[in-house]
Amino acid sequence: MNPYANPRAYQEQAILTATPGQLVVLLYDGIVRFLRQADAAMGEQAIAHSHDRLNRAEAIIDELQATLDMSQGSISENLEGIYVFWKRCIWEIRIERDREKLERVIAMVGSLREAWAQIAQSAEAPAR
Repeated sequence: MNPYANPRAYQEQAILTATPGQLVVLLYDGIVRFLRQADAAMGEQAIAHSHDRLNRAEAIIDELQATLDMSQGSISENLEGIYVFWKRCIWEIRIERDREKLERVIAMVGSLREAWAQIAQSAEAPAR
């Protein structure tokens, strides 16, 4: 049996072979996916499910925040500030059930994800 016929096996292999930059992009993808799922659940008035999805997004943000190397200076400090801001927004979204605010957070995460994707891609490019 082909191990790549199983989508889960393919995803696991992609994670195991990813560069650090690619892993960060995958984590941002996860945040966006869970936030979109939370938005859909809010639209269906499935509050418990939306809270679960928001919790999952927060858990990824927590992991990103925990792995920051604060000895690297302002970049790490700025990312930490962004992560704290996102978590505060998610907390407010959870309480207020504010889907417009949720869309703004999704857009912010998506923008930073694109920046990380460009960084990861340039790091993989062969030196000329």
